[in-house]
Amino acid sequence: MRILKRRITRGFVCSLLTVLFSLAATAQEEHGSSGHGTPGTGTEKFNASAFIIDHVTDSHEWHILTTPKGKSVAIYLPVILYSREKGLDVFSSKKLAHGHVFKGYRLEEEGDLKGKIVNVSETGVADTENRPLDFSVTKTVVGMLFAAIVGLWIFLSLARSYRKTGISHPKGIQGFLEPVILFIRDDVAIPNIGEHKYEKYMPYLLSVFTFILLNNLIGLIPFPPPFGGNVTGNVGVTFVLALCTFLITQFSGNKAHWKHVFAAPGVPFWLLPIMIPVELIGLISKPFALMIRLFANITAGHIIVLSLICLIFIFDSVWVAPVSILFVVFMDCIELLVAFLQAYIFTLLSSLFIGMATAEEHH
Repeated sequence: MRILKRRITRGFVCSLLTVLFSLAATAQEEHGSSGHGTPGTGTEKFNASAFIIDHVTDSHEWHILTTPKGKSVAIYLPVILYSREKGLDVFSSKKLAHGHVFKGYRLEEEGDLKGKIVNVSETGVADTENRPLDFSVTKTVVGMLFAAIVGLWIFLSLARSYRKTGISHPKGIQGFLEPVILFIRDDVAIPNIGEHKYEKYMPYLLSVFTFILLNNLIGLIPFPPPFGGNVTGNVGVTFVLALCTFLITQFSGNKAHWKHVFAAPGVPFWLLPIMIPVELIGLISKPFALMIRLFANITAGHIIVLSLICLIFIFDSVWVAPVSILFVVFMDCIELLVAFLQAYIFTLLSSLFIGMATAEEHH
């Protein structure tokens, strides 16, 4: 046991040091290639806000490093665009890097449309009103696909293991995943949905818990790609997850659920014109809270960690590094807890909303 504890401790320390050195190296690259002056000379003013925003927002490329000569090394992702005039266009985002125009398209690098692809006329004027439909593979898309593939592999391996051994003492991957599945079933689904109805919703609850948890954990590792993506810190991703919970809840709602919305028991008839809009707003506010809670907590954690790293380069002093690194280690531990906690809270509230919509009316 002592040897095992030592190995776990060493592995945890090595992981933290890897995270810190990766973040510091990335920040140093940004320090050497942003601001004013000649890139790579180290005399430029470090732009902390731009560095942080670039890491928490989505992108058409996966930046790896910047050479001392100022050359950017990145993985350029596919761009997939459709417009009525030009039809379907598929090409590498490298064609649009550094403000280049390709096939009449340009990737905006500043302004309200920063990070968006717009049509550009022959004179170089951007058409911001008639933008093409963008189905591009971005950092967020790659992160989601990676998490989905990992989750699929985990559960397929678990199913294969159960087919071989049957219902027996858990071994291998069973011993790791079975407590998680039982936790979602016994402590989340059954108490909130009910013992007779929970099985119908277990696939969704287990899938959303695993998907959010994997993306949260993957986002804590800054390197190499596809690690480091801020997937659950993207409001579009959390919106779709909350929308799934909303649709499942409403389509599962029974007669008692809709009666409570449009004819709340015990409410005078003359108050119904006021209560019905309030209840309808309540239906929307619940998934809205799910969306904002997950997005805000994950994004805030990334911003805090990156801000602490940036302090070293803002003060431009090596004496700040020990204090900054100490706080980053502490925040990484907190973020690890938040990764599990936010996946649990989203799943718990989803099951609670479903349970409220499917609960039978008690007399």
